[in-house]
Amino acid sequence: MRAAIVMEKGATPVMGHFDPPVATDGQVIIDVSATALSRVSKFRSMGMHYSSDVNFPIVAGIDGVGTLEDGSRVYFALPTAPYGSLAEQTIVNEKLTVRLPDGIDDLTAAAIANPAMSSWAALVFRAGFKSGQTVWINGATSASGSLAVQIAKGLGAKKIIVTGRNESKLQALEADEAIAFDMTVNNGQTMFENAIMPVVAEGVDVILDYLWGDSALAIMSALAKTNTDRATRFVTIGTSSGQESIHLPSTILRSSTIELVGSGDKSVSKADLLSAVRGVFEMAAKGKITIATKEFALEDIEEAWNAPLTPRPVVMLR
Repeated sequence: MRAAIVMEKGATPVMGHFDPPVATDGQVIIDVSATALSRVSKFRSMGMHYSSDVNFPIVAGIDGVGTLEDGSRVYFALPTAPYGSLAEQTIVNEKLTVRLPDGIDDLTAAAIANPAMSSWAALVFRAGFKSGQTVWINGATSASGSLAVQIAKGLGAKKIIVTGRNESKLQALEADEAIAFDMTVNNGQTMFENAIMPVVAEGVDVILDYLWGDSALAIMSALAKTNTDRATRFVTIGTSSGQESIHLPSTILRSSTIELVGSGDKSVSKADLLSAVRGVFEMAAKGKITIATKEFALEDIEEAWNAPLTPRPVVMLR
């Protein structure tokens, strides 16, 4: 069968042929129709993600959309190695599939599942979000961040605050307040920290952080300087800033009501992640969340692999 194959660690997948999978107990064969490319999918496929555990060569891709033998449309995650989602067929643990509701097409389902599940899982399972709360999204101009805005609104957020580097993109989001970064230091603190102090003073219930790095530290520093007994759950989801580590003084946590937690592959169960996907699909089927996409053929896998993640690149196999 046709497949996008990663030959060695760190390599870009190439078009080739791979033996088709054979069904075993508890596993199902899926005829793949669409596979989106995300940062985690690419890095995990190349053996460069913290959750990677692969022996090469493998078929690339960690999730996608396809049909079962009975014709049912499903989303699937984490195919059984060495198979991935960027092939005509794959094999998956039956428990790692989600039926697609009517009202959502294969292209949208494949594109929206991964970036949207991150914010849904972070809000619902890590932050304990409740309707009527205030949500702050740091790094809101990414595909995941902009979807987080839509999801927070769909789940009933009272107020949504967005921060990021690109002011024009921030202003295009349906948020209540938008603040662009200015990391210039003035009198010992950044201009960004000065700008967010009024927002912090009003109180924030949940912060979803896709960036980490200096902006995350500035937000936590501002929270620590504000006299409030309102607890703020700060959920770190990614490190898109490129800064894997920061100098976080103990005093920031000891002198504030910040609750710092992470959300990701090892901190959210697979069952909860699939529950998040179901919620995302139901919301998308009702037209409450959308995502921009760009289609590619499997034969153009190298071009797709190197394409920007916004709009979301989706490889269509059928």
